[in-house]
Amino acid sequence: MARRQAVPGISAPSETPDDPLSSLAQLLQVRPFLDELCDFGGNWASPHPADRHGWAYFHMLTRGECELEVAGRAPLRLAAGDVVLLPHGDPHVLRALPGASGVQADTVRTYRNAIRHKASLDTEPDTQIICGRLQFEAAAESLVIAALPELILLRGPEWTDALESRRLLETIRDELDADRPGAAAITINLASALFVMLLRAHLAASGASGDLPRLLGNRCTARAVLAMLREPARPWTLAELAAIAATSRATLVRAFRAAVNYPPLAFLTDLRLGLARRQLMRGSAPAQVATEVGYQSESALSRAMHRRHGVRPGEIRRAGEAASAGRRIQGDAPLP
Repeated sequence: MARRQAVPGISAPSETPDDPLSSLAQLLQVRPFLDELCDFGGNWASPHPADRHGWAYFHMLTRGECELEVAGRAPLRLAAGDVVLLPHGDPHVLRALPGASGVQADTVRTYRNAIRHKASLDTEPDTQIICGRLQFEAAAESLVIAALPELILLRGPEWTDALESRRLLETIRDELDADRPGAAAITINLASALFVMLLRAHLAASGASGDLPRLLGNRCTARAVLAMLREPARPWTLAELAAIAATSRATLVRAFRAAVNYPPLAFLTDLRLGLARRQLMRGSAPAQVATEVGYQSESALSRAMHRRHGVRPGEIRRAGEAASAGRRIQGDAPLP
């Protein structure tokens, strides 16, 4: 059995293996914002435009049923206990189920602990939804979010953590309903815990499809990937990554090849270029991006980007500016 060699400047992990998902959750620095507590009845509709900041939308159904419409997808029927996440902030509409009685109900807005409360007028509410967004604060996490599908739906009864998630949902609902001091802070922290549970359930249910989820699903490769995500600009060597993964270089290479069919340093190149692409799409200057992701100059980044993707950093930045302008136009319609 190959022995792992100690590498100067790299701390060996403890005897108890790290929990990759907990490490990922700390790295992501997710900040949930609870925007609305909605009590709807009758024939109602609640549109959500494309998020201008690229944040993720989430909805938690705590009572009743409704329908979710996303462009290019068949409508999804949601029931109490379901949680839906739209990682890329895509526009969508929540509405009453087909056949709901009456004309479209107007809504009234009030505020509870800085959280907007929307309720249908002149009709008994039968559906309650907690609506919010997730803000991701670092460049590395945007790459993790980019690896997620356009929509994640976890049905209440089907979760591995169904009972625990239902309790969280009920606690969030009760705190918002009671409108007691501190409710906003409590519910935000509970929503953050719910997001980690949702991510864990998605990775388990999806069979970890996609390069990044597959690597994060294996403790050995996850340690190396998390190190790269934390310090993408560091000039990593295979020996350093193997030390962090608590394994030999040969074993780490085999683990990466088994998961994604290429070695760790090739993944590091793709990771850096993926981070660079996301930053350029947000409007960052190519020279700044090159430094942040580990290239010695803007021209070095440009050569690597063109060799891998056939485009130059300036082209990506202009495409991001055009897409941002399109989202602003699409998001100009006011919410009801």
